[in-house]
Amino acid sequence: MSPLVIILWISNICFDTLGQVAFKFAAISPNNRDGWYYWLDLAKNIWIWVGIIAYIVEFLLWLAFLTLVPLSQGVLLASFNIITIMLVGRVLFKELLTLYRIIGMLLITSGVIFVGMS
Repeated sequence: MSPLVIILWISNICFDTLGQVAFKFAAISPNNRDGWYYWLDLAKNIWIWVGIIAYIVEFLLWLAFLTLVPLSQGVLLASFNIITIMLVGRVLFKELLTLYRIIGMLLITSGVIFVGMS
């Protein structure tokens, strides 16, 4: 893979992870969960907008990435996002990393390595 492809891939992973984390922060922060008040609180939350902006940037990076790699390879490399999101979820939100999740992370990592070598 060329350096540009690697930069686009890592940037895509970072912005996708940022978007997921921002949406999680936005989802857990409103105190009022009654009907429309929840949605109004959510719309005023900075994290929802960070997530939306991160997803827009990630979308543009994804398009640029796909112009340089085959779709089948790009989709497999994009699955690495799952690992970063699980690890950040563990650190920031104290989410559990069960044995099956760890095995899944190792299998995904192995797949990404094999795809990257091709």
